[in-house]
Amino acid sequence: MDYLDRLPLLLDPIPDFHAAGLPSGAEPELWLAEHPGPAGNLLRRSLSAGVRTLCAPTLCANRFCLPHRDIPGLNRQLVKIAKDAAGTVGIPVGGAVGPSGLFVPPHGEADFDDIYDGYREQIRSLDEAGADFLLLDGLHSLSDLRAALLAARTTGLPVIVLISVDSDGRTMTGGSLLPALITLQAMGADAVGLSCAAEPELAEEFRRARQHAAVPFAVRLRPDDLTPVELAGAAVPFLEAGVRILGTGIGAGPEHVKALAEVMKKFGPPVLPEEPDCDAAAIEQEAFFLGDDIVLSEPIRCTSSLADDLIDLDDEQVTAALVDVTGMDDAALLGEAGGMTRLPIAVHADSPTVLDAALRYFQGRLIIDSNCQIERETLEPLAAKYGAILY
Repeated sequence: MDYLDRLPLLLDPIPDFHAAGLPSGAEPELWLAEHPGPAGNLLRRSLSAGVRTLCAPTLCANRFCLPHRDIPGLNRQLVKIAKDAAGTVGIPVGGAVGPSGLFVPPHGEADFDDIYDGYREQIRSLDEAGADFLLLDGLHSLSDLRAALLAARTTGLPVIVLISVDSDGRTMTGGSLLPALITLQAMGADAVGLSCAAEPELAEEFRRARQHAAVPFAVRLRPDDLTPVELAGAAVPFLEAGVRILGTGIGAGPEHVKALAEVMKKFGPPVLPEEPDCDAAAIEQEAFFLGDDIVLSEPIRCTSSLADDLIDLDDEQVTAALVDVTGMDDAALLGEAGGMTRLPIAVHADSPTVLDAALRYFQGRLIIDSNCQIERETLEPLAAKYGAILY
């Protein structure tokens, strides 16, 4: 991602297309595709205010929001609008990818593969349309984030991830920045951060995670009712905490963008730790940092009582719960119950297909027990694909 070598980077705000004439109740992406002039004008206003990227208005151009529509054709049209607005000035154009609105067990009943397929359709379309990078923007859960990132990594495009959190720094499913960072950077995200209110308490999330970051931080700050000067002032604690990719949201005008551009001039490139402490497993709600020696429990079978077995695991000598996964149903059970653990989870499987499923459906970062019947040349690419730790 060569333009990440030129940080800080100012993202364009999420445009308010109602200001461009979007009728109330209309589907924004469909209307924009039919009215490229107003959409392009708003994007050009952001460019003139000082942004260094443009995102095509494709946030909801997917089957989750627009079933039975020509998703590939729609994304091509919207990327073209952004490319035309960028002109020949060398500004990279990204494809924006929004939340699915679906939740996998135990938070909902959606199927992870269905979510992945929806993201894959849109992301493939954005890639074919010529997007220079992907912005996973405002996703609400780790299952969405992982499904979208897995789809994104099939393209080779750079990926910036923004996680939507409330004023307490929590996602709709109880996640937070640090476990998401541990999981997503291991899976290949090029930058990770938050979409959040411009509150100093949320800047502390970045400060606490800083020593564990192997990739740059990003944030999209909601402008709410802040003036341009107030928004720029609110951005300073985030920049001081290490954020170097900065944007704002709906309601921000050119003056907000100019104020952010001015304050960013005071900050240089990100200073990442020379040896970030990334040696951690994770579930959605917690990261588990590993010591020099991992002591596995006795194998725990995947049964209907798996959640209770993980909660009840009480052995001071054990530093990780070893879960034995023997079939596809076991992989699904681990994905649903694994979030109840109080220890990092190591998974044992003797079938590559079963191991792939266990890694795919677990919302977090697993340890793989390499003392199994699967050859190492098979284990290593699986660990790399899902960001798992091979032990």
